[in-house]
Amino acid sequence: MQSAMTILLTTRDPALLGAIERLHPGLVALPLRGEIPERGLTNPLWCFVDWLLPDSSGLEMVRRLRESRATRAGHITMVLEEGDADAARRALRAGADDYLVGPLDPERLAKRLRLDQHDVPVRGARLEHGGLSVDLAAHQARWQGMPVALRPNELRLLTHFMEHPDQVFSRAALIEHLGKDQAGIDERTVDVWVGRLRRALTAHGAPDPLRTVRSLGYVLDSVEG
Repeated sequence: MQSAMTILLTTRDPALLGAIERLHPGLVALPLRGEIPERGLTNPLWCFVDWLLPDSSGLEMVRRLRESRATRAGHITMVLEEGDADAARRALRAGADDYLVGPLDPERLAKRLRLDQHDVPVRGARLEHGGLSVDLAAHQARWQGMPVALRPNELRLLTHFMEHPDQVFSRAALIEHLGKDQAGIDERTVDVWVGRLRRALTAHGAPDPLRTVRSLGYVLDSVEG
C-alpha cells in the first residue's frame, strides 16, 4: 500500500473521515471546507468534491483547487448526486479529473484509489519510448530529460500505454485499468484524459505519442529503430 497519501473531502460526515483512516492507516483524510489548505499536504494528493456545498458550488471549489499552488497538481474527483451527463461534462470543464455518483463510503474510496499492493511501483523501474520516459518510483514523466507535469490519470494512462506498445485499448478497457466505475463514467471522458495527456506532452515539445484508432480506441506505436 502506498503511504503518505493525503485525501481532501468536502463531506460533512466525520464518521467517513475516521473510517478511512482506520481502514487505511497510510492515508491522511482531511475535511475540505471553505479555505483550501496551503501547507502540510503530501503527495500523492486526492480531492473528492461534492456537487453541492453549504456555502458554494462544488464546481467553484474545483476551480479553486486547480488555481491553488498547493492543490493544482492533485487528482480531483467530483461526487455527483446522480448520473447526469451534463453535470459530468461541467465538472470536467471546471478542472475535475473524473467523477462518480455518491454517496461515498470507505470501500468505494479505496477502490477508486486502487489501494493495493500491486499498485506500488518497483523501485528504480523506468519506461522508455524514444525521448519520452516515465520513472515509476518517482511518478514522473520526462521528455528528453525535462520533467513533464501530468495529472495522476494522465500519468497512469501514459504508463499503461508505454507498458503495452502496439496494443489498441478501447475506452472501456482504459476506464477499467484506471480503476473507475464503468457504470458511472462516460466513455467520452477517456477522450478528455487523452486530450489532456496530448496537450501536456506537446506543450513540452514532445510529439503526440498516441494514435487514435477509429471506432476502437487508442494505441501507442513502437518507436522505429
